Amino acid sequence: MHADALPLHEITGLILAGGRGTRMGTVDKGLQLFRDRPMVQTIMQRLAPQVGTVLINANQNIDRYAEFGWPVWPDAIPDFAGPLAGLHCGLLHCTSRYLMTVPCDSPFLPDDLSHQLSSALIEANADLAVAVTGSGVNKQPHPVFCFLKATLLPHLAKYLEQGGRKMESWYQTLNFIEVPFADEAAFANINTASDLRKLEK
Repeated sequence: MHADALPLHEITGLILAGGRGTRMGTVDKGLQLFRDRPMVQTIMQRLAPQVGTVLINANQNIDRYAEFGWPVWPDAIPDFAGPLAGLHCGLLHCTSRYLMTVPCDSPFLPDDLSHQLSSALIEANADLAVAVTGSGVNKQPHPVFCFLKATLLPHLAKYLEQGGRKMESWYQTLNFIEVPFADEAAFANINTASDLRKLEK
């Protein structure tokens, strides 16, 4: 039996667009054109109906991201410290009970992501739910697709202060649940220019 869906106003969606895009030649991945519009716009279109409000974490081109109509915040931790710094930023500015994160380079993210992750989290009374695909030796967690309680901010801040930077190492210290998704293609991410061309088709 699945838990009832959470009211959307209790969920903030965070788009992680704070990386350097080094594998794509240090470009801002969220602003790369995907099917004739910035990739982040496709992400927003899929994310917004699943949450009450959207935040964007970006460390460059902040004015450009702001044009899409949602608040944009840079990392509070310096030196492009990775997805956990983005998550930390999101929690700092989250005013709802829950936060869900998605990356800026996965334009096919599931349209039931919020429902599946939140239902599993509530049912298991977990702190954090993370999407996984595959099974057995082929099981693949997707840590940047996670749903968590906003009250985890102090715990994460402490982990970062101690020098921790790995998403999986952090959430494995919590009461977390892995939530299986059948469609691996929904989590495909674009790291290189050739990925971009391939997935556009």
